[in-house]
Amino acid sequence: MKKILLAAITLASLYGFSQKFDLAKTPPMGWNSWNTFACNINEDLIRKTADAMVATGMKDAGYVYINLDDCWHGERDSQGFIHEDAIRFPSGMKALADYVHSKGLKIGIYSDAGSQTCGGKPGSRGHEYQDAITYAYWGIDYLKYDWCSTGELNAAEAYKTMRDAIYAAGRPMVFSICEWGQNKPWTWAKDVGHLWRTTGDIHNCWDCEMGFGTWSKLGVLSILDKQAELRKYAGPGHWNDPDMLEVGNGMSLTEDRAHFSLWCMLAAPLIAGNDIRNMSKETLEILTNKEAIAINQDELGVQCYKMFDRGDFEIYAKPLSHNELALCFLNRGETPYPFEFNWKYYPVFDGISGKSYDFEKTEFNIRDCWQKKDTGTTTVPLKATVQPHDVILLRLSPRK
Repeated sequence: MKKILLAAITLASLYGFSQKFDLAKTPPMGWNSWNTFACNINEDLIRKTADAMVATGMKDAGYVYINLDDCWHGERDSQGFIHEDAIRFPSGMKALADYVHSKGLKIGIYSDAGSQTCGGKPGSRGHEYQDAITYAYWGIDYLKYDWCSTGELNAAEAYKTMRDAIYAAGRPMVFSICEWGQNKPWTWAKDVGHLWRTTGDIHNCWDCEMGFGTWSKLGVLSILDKQAELRKYAGPGHWNDPDMLEVGNGMSLTEDRAHFSLWCMLAAPLIAGNDIRNMSKETLEILTNKEAIAINQDELGVQCYKMFDRGDFEIYAKPLSHNELALCFLNRGETPYPFEFNWKYYPVFDGISGKSYDFEKTEFNIRDCWQKKDTGTTTVPLKATVQPHDVILLRLSPRK
């Protein structure tokens, strides 16, 4: 194997092989090990998670990637090649990738632009081309690339180096930039990665900030509010990433439903972070709601914006293809919020997509994506109540 990899590195350096892969035309969907398992991962967990992805129907709902996060690493050998932890992954990473692929799924891995990962394992700094070609040999389909132990590195240049290494390796890999939004990646990463983190890590809470000295974890609403000015940077092949899902990790049912709905509206990557081998019926129903997922995966690729703000009550609008529109009515507060929405007073115009919706001129059918039923048309004002920490998610289609 080493001879093959060394030859590939030599060819890449001599001839500058470069290929941009046309990936992530809609937000990536999958699972990541970190939110539930952190460093406690092994090949048995990954195999059983791949099995569960198929058995639960998550694969059928669109989830594709089984992503290992930090701490899969062993050591680098005398020639600098990275190896998996032989105790946790005794069959080897290539065999694990083959198993995941046999399920009709794809596999992702994790590294870091610095000398060490956030978990203290070997980072990729100075080994970018070696690592990319190693991942290609293993059959890796997705790389999450973190930002610990980076010192004075220039973020844009560091991520471009790994991008070029992936191109040189010749295997299509989704490239997930994870530098927590510190260097405004939305301004430079469109041609570097397929998605970029916009904030620090998510925490499984509705509205909180958990401090850890020099850094913090943020709740759902805190992260939502930080997306407001970023929508113009997102689109097919390049997505804002507000971090992985915490559905099924301890929030209430309504909070999980709202969290999932908002990430669908944001055109965010849908990367589950719970233990999908052991989840409740309610968690599975949220994660596999195909009507909500269809809003996220819409080919137009437009991120939502806040069209209405009355304190704890907000309305988000997401233009969709075929002149359809998604609306999310959010109750951030602690008490039920009854409202009446007269459609003719609230035409929608989105300057980013150029889409407009005049409800006086065009009648729309209304579909409630959580009740999974049609609820009338826009000729009649919408009267409803949003429960605390909950949403109403609607899809509007022009009436034919």
